Amino acid sequence: VKVKIPFGNKYLDAIFSVPEKKSAYGVILTHGAGGDMNFPHLVSLAAYLASCGVLCLRFTCKGLNVAYRTKAFKAVVEYLKLSEDYKLSGVFLAGRSMGSRAAASVIRQLSQDDDDDDDFIRGLICLSYPLHRPKLQSKLRDEDLLFLRCPVLFVSGSADEMCEKQLLEGVASKMKAPKKIHWIDKANHGMAVKGRTADDVMEEINAQVFSWLRETVELEHK
Repeated sequence: VKVKIPFGNKYLDAIFSVPEKKSAYGVILTHGAGGDMNFPHLVSLAAYLASCGVLCLRFTCKGLNVAYRTKAFKAVVEYLKLSEDYKLSGVFLAGRSMGSRAAASVIRQLSQDDDDDDDFIRGLICLSYPLHRPKLQSKLRDEDLLFLRCPVLFVSGSADEMCEKQLLEGVASKMKAPKKIHWIDKANHGMAVKGRTADDVMEEINAQVFSWLRETVELEHK
């Protein structure tokens, strides 16, 4: 289902992947610095989640400024929260690369709002989180991550040139939030692995994301 989401004096293009049965939980998904919501990894994940009974809303926000992307993501969260068509108990924010930075920033900002004490946002999914620029490991983009309290899943390539394995594990060990890292063996930042098809890699990512979602939401109901 295609929708236009109000954002300031503009609209963001978005698509709902709707499961057959009514879903209690949803995932909001966005792309990295390049591309848009039709990036193959996002399309694949959205379709997989919907087939497993999880509503997925993916959106496009062109712009290389993280603050701008964060504002757009916030507008999408608000839109889904107030939606009459899809009344959800909670959502998970998810993004690829720069999109995951924006998602982390949204959660941090909303948790700092005094009037926002509900638990609509249940967790964060970071696909290829860009922890540092290539070859610039001294400057880590970890401020938002260290502030989070909600569950976090990282899916990263062990050969990601923007997220050195030891550095992400070091940041994760300092995080107060419940977290899990799933390493895609020998994958680069774009999740390409020599000797494996893109579909094969996506199957692994999709299955990991769904099983983590199921664990996380079930934990809350015990």
